[in-house]
Amino acid sequence: MKHFLIATNFIKDENLLLTSKVEKYLAEHGGSSKRITGQDGNYAADIDNGEAFDCVIALGGDGTILKVGRDLRHLNIPIVGVNLGTLGFLAEIEPEQIYPVLDRLLSSDYELEERMNICGSVYKHGNEKPLLEDVALNDIVVSRAGFSRVIGLRVYVNGRVMDIYEADGVIVSTPTGSTGYNLSAGGPIVSPRTNVMIITPISPHSLTSKSIVLGDADEIVIEVLKMRKAQEEEAIVNFDGQPGTQLSAGDRVVIRKADQTTKMVKLFDVSFYEVLREKMTHHL
Repeated sequence: MKHFLIATNFIKDENLLLTSKVEKYLAEHGGSSKRITGQDGNYAADIDNGEAFDCVIALGGDGTILKVGRDLRHLNIPIVGVNLGTLGFLAEIEPEQIYPVLDRLLSSDYELEERMNICGSVYKHGNEKPLLEDVALNDIVVSRAGFSRVIGLRVYVNGRVMDIYEADGVIVSTPTGSTGYNLSAGGPIVSPRTNVMIITPISPHSLTSKSIVLGDADEIVIEVLKMRKAQEEEAIVNFDGQPGTQLSAGDRVVIRKADQTTKMVKLFDVSFYEVLREKMTHHL
């Protein structure tokens, strides 16, 4: 690798100190780099269509990596994450490791790990054409909006009703996202090397509602039910925590495995379970 994008969370990298060190080191060791900070809300805004890059180095936390992955999906280049956040399940590298890591990237001494994505299509009630389609690396969440206390969601799997939830919402997670909101809502942790989808209700009003793990060939449909006569917007759908789209009764979100994956650079021979143990122990 020789040509790098450096995508920096300018809030977490104060005064861009680490960014500047990375730029300087790459320049001194035969590499080239371009800095993007996403200050206008989109990391892709400063990239010309004709520019080619081998890799993007994301300096921030897991949220930064998710945003970089979304904004730069069209480039289809691998991401290496440097953890300037807290837990950092996606960000494999700590700041003190940066120079040996850059050496390995420059000499192409690394492996690639492909992470499953899911795609969601939002249909307004009665419409056969989707209002929007988007892709998520972590999760797609349908949750309550406005003053709703709970919302009603009918969930179908492969055309058959799986369950009807009265809850704060439902998370559909990838294996990568299983350590995120899904985990906070009581869902299972799944190895990122698997290809599954996890359905987890958020604060369900039932003693029997549990997470369900599905195969990557399944299709999930979440239909919003009418719960409040005086309120038009019942729910909201978010992709990887980005600003959401309002949903009303009868609207549907159709979720499937996406065709494209997210390529993550893997530099150390450390298993997911070792990382999990270390991160969770440190967090506690």
